[in-house]
Amino acid sequence: MTNQGKETLNHFLVNVFNEILKTEEQSISSKNYPNLSLREIHILETVCLANDHGEDNRSAAIAAALHVTPGTLTTAVSLLEKKGFLVRTKDKDDKRIVRITATDKGKEAQARHDAFHHEMIDGILATLDEEEARVFTQALVKLGKFFDEKYHHHAPK
Repeated sequence: MTNQGKETLNHFLVNVFNEILKTEEQSISSKNYPNLSLREIHILETVCLANDHGEDNRSAAIAAALHVTPGTLTTAVSLLEKKGFLVRTKDKDDKRIVRITATDKGKEAQARHDAFHHEMIDGILATLDEEEARVFTQALVKLGKFFDEKYHHHAPK
């Protein structure tokens, strides 16, 4: 790859990714939920996905899925609970286990966040033909695997 190609790739990975994050935060927080940060939105997303798919919604599992410490998650969940987006409950069989679920307000915020993602994907796909979309998707899968293998599987826990 040429230096120009490497610069273009670097620009994408840094600038475009940051722009996506800024746009995502603005689309959710400024319109409907000005008191939600992007970090909080992603916590809410992880909780909703766990609940929607019948996956583990214990605090420890949510923290692991987000690659954060349990203490970091506890602080964030406390704030989201005060804001009315999440609820913590003790497990009915084992009171030591804390389960996290979204309130109706939290589910609505997640639905708006999900709609942003669908709109973004549909907009991107509208600019690509079928072959470009296929190649683009394959490249992004490889990019995701690179980051997962390099930074998540080998990161200290």
